[in-house]
This record gives sequence, C-alpha cells and structure tokens, in this order.
Amino acid sequence: MLSFEKNRAFLSEIGNLARFTARFFREVYRPRYEVSEFVRQCFIIGNRSLSLVGLTAFIMGLVLTMQLRPSMVRYGVEAEIPAMVGIAILREIGPVITALIFAGKIGSSIGAELGSMRVTEQIDAMEVSGTNPFKYLVVTRTMAATLTLPILVVIADAISLYGSYLGVNIYEVLSFKLFYTQVIDNLDYYDVVPSLFKTFFFGFAVGIVGCFKGYYSTKGTEGVGRSANSAVVMSSVLIFILDLLAVQITELVYDL
Repeated sequence: MLSFEKNRAFLSEIGNLARFTARFFREVYRPRYEVSEFVRQCFIIGNRSLSLVGLTAFIMGLVLTMQLRPSMVRYGVEAEIPAMVGIAILREIGPVITALIFAGKIGSSIGAELGSMRVTEQIDAMEVSGTNPFKYLVVTRTMAATLTLPILVVIADAISLYGSYLGVNIYEVLSFKLFYTQVIDNLDYYDVVPSLFKTFFFGFAVGIVGCFKGYYSTKGTEGVGRSANSAVVMSSVLIFILDLLAVQITELVYDL
C-alpha cells in the first residue's frame, strides 16, 4: 500500500509538472511581455552563477589533465592530451557539470524565492491586484535560465581549457597557440553544436522545475526549504535524462 501511494504521488507530480509546463508555453507568447524583468533576471542568474561556475571549470580542466597524463604517458601519446581533454570538456563534461552546478545554485534559489512568496501570500496579493504572477515570476525566470545557461557553458568551457593548458605546462612547456590549435583541429560539428544546443534544454529544465516547486510551495517555512531541495534533485535528474536523450539523438543523426 505504501509503495502504491508513493507511485501515485510520483505520477501526480509528473502530471502537475506537465500541466505547469504547458501553461508556460501558453503564457510565453501572450502579451504583456515583461522584458525589463526578464533582463533583470538574466543579470541576476548569470551574476549568481558565474564565479562558482568559473572556479569549478578551472579546477575541472586542471585536474582532468593531471589525472589523464600518467595514462597517456604510459602509452606514449601524451601529445594527444589537449585534443582528448578538449573533446571531453566541450562534448560532455563542461555542459553537464555546469548544468548541475547551475541547478544547485539557481534551481534552489528560484524554488526558495517563489516558495517564500507563496507562503507569505505575495503571489496571492499579485493575483488580487490584477497582475499575472505566472507571467511575471515564472515566465521571466524560466526564459532567463534557458538563455543564460548556454552562455555560462561557453565561458566554463573556455576557462576549463585554460586550466587544462596550465595543467599541461606543469610538466612541459607548450605554447598557448599550439595548445588551442591542437584542441580546435580535433573538433568537428558534432562535438560542439549538439553539446551547446542541449544546454538550452538543461536551462529550461532547471528554470521550470525551480518555478514549479516554489510556485506551489506549502506548509510555511518548512515547505520553502523542501521546495528548494526538491527543485535541485528533480532538475538534476532531468539533466541526466535529457543528456542521455541528446546523446542518443546525436548518434542517430551522426550515423545518417
């Protein structure tokens, strides 16, 4: 019986999220467009995430290079380190790790912010005053997250490659120009474009889940904390699912 109730609650949550997402797509095309709030949210979301994303990306590139080098030296192919690190970061590690950090930072923030507005009845007050809170709060934040994450991923990839460059130069002298030439020469369309394209879906998942959890938060301050935590968990799971689907679709297109 307990398992049945859990499954029922899970399916109900998925259905509510689907309805919430459908409402987003209905509202996003309807005027009035909250352009100023959208721009403000883009700045806030990007500013909140940039320092953590940059630091993580730098360490990721540096550590990946240092961990990869002994195995590459053992097989006598250490000259291929820039190419391998570049492909790994740009194709998979950079987008996914950045999206997970983004989910932890922004997903929880949106969930807590909207949750506190719900439990303090600020959203109800907006509805009574004739304002569309869904348009002002949900659409702007979801769109901002969708468009901001790809920019953060591009920045993170560049910083991570620079960290990899420093990691290579710990053991040998390699010019900056030669390092990036080796990286770029070994990349093709399917290494860059699909990995960047899927980050729009990652950002949308983080934004819509964070808004969903916060918008329907209940049970006072305890509910706010629960909304923030569940927003991170659900958006992280969605990121992995979307990444799996993106890899499968890319492989199918590549085989054609």
